[in-house]
Amino acid sequence: MQKTVDLWNRTHPDIQVEMQAIPANVQGGYQKMHSSLAAGDPPDLAQVEYHELPGFMLVNGLTDLSAYGADKLRDSYVPWQWKQGVFDGRVYTIPQASGPMGLFYRQDLFAKWGIEPPTTWAEFEKAARVVKARGDGARFCAFAPNQPSWFAAMCWQRGARWVRTEGDTWVVDMNDDLSREVADYWARMVRDDLVFVEPDMSSAWYRHVQTGAVSAWVGPQWGDALLRGNAPGTKGMWRVAQLPQWKAGENASANWGGSSTAILQGSRHPREALRFAHWINTDRRAVDLNIGVGYGWPAAAGIFRGSALDKPDPFFGGQRYNDVFAASDRAIDTSWKWSPTTDADFAQLQDAFGAAIAGDGTLASTLSGAQKHTVDNLLAKGLKARSAR
Repeated sequence: MQKTVDLWNRTHPDIQVEMQAIPANVQGGYQKMHSSLAAGDPPDLAQVEYHELPGFMLVNGLTDLSAYGADKLRDSYVPWQWKQGVFDGRVYTIPQASGPMGLFYRQDLFAKWGIEPPTTWAEFEKAARVVKARGDGARFCAFAPNQPSWFAAMCWQRGARWVRTEGDTWVVDMNDDLSREVADYWARMVRDDLVFVEPDMSSAWYRHVQTGAVSAWVGPQWGDALLRGNAPGTKGMWRVAQLPQWKAGENASANWGGSSTAILQGSRHPREALRFAHWINTDRRAVDLNIGVGYGWPAAAGIFRGSALDKPDPFFGGQRYNDVFAASDRAIDTSWKWSPTTDADFAQLQDAFGAAIAGDGTLASTLSGAQKHTVDNLLAKGLKARSAR
């Protein structure tokens, strides 16, 4: 992102931006933001993930950008990403990028083992059994119990909706049949030793990716930069396919990740910050620089065609792999909502997943407790909340 900031500073001498990198640990970064808000000395801008925005709204942490003309920028962005930063009809952030999901896979290893990219989750499981039998210690992919946001995306694709609002009440529905089906599926993959159980984007996982011990990843578009940067020796071996479906012929996808450029409450330069936030997410030169470092799927409307994403890529064997993510993006059900207590909800779910993997309960059984915890977390914030069932 520093290169993009440098470009702005060269071309906008009247408004200079200083960038400060937050810790790699996401929670540490958000703690720093919230601490600066409490101290009354926040940075003007911050990169805030979509699922974090309701939590910032809960503490009055975002600037009302409608007061500075942000509504006029609406048509520059993909509608569903724009709506992530709109609360009670007012604009609070500028959307940056999302994470439509797909299946990254090693074409060379699939050919070696005689398998095709799975189009359904049933085929996915069959392929995993082939890899276990023929892969000499390899596994099809990994299951990361420390990634509840990834698991949420899997439930999202299945059609679950974990939270919704009815009037001024939050309704929590994490223990539904669809989410339990997803949990049972991955529990079976773990039980039958068809996957590694390890955090993705960890040292162990990167080592498995580099050596071919992991041959596939159900991941977001922004994962391309992670593979390219951490497994350069696998250049030309990867391809991307659509996300497997629960029923043959369906076309459902999901989003994992996604961020906005937020102007924090208390900014001394809200007009200038808004100008920069819009530029960094719509200027083609800026977007191309951001794409190179794993920016994600741009929120700017119509910018994919002609961007750095819109070309064959040697790392992916010359495939125009982002055409897959363009289709994935169109297949996302955009009615999914996030709770203002998502941080706490995910932390509790992560702990429960870890216990279940260790033998204390099942993945599916954790969802009942997670639902109760989420309702309790909302009530503790003074909000109205109830379980859906």
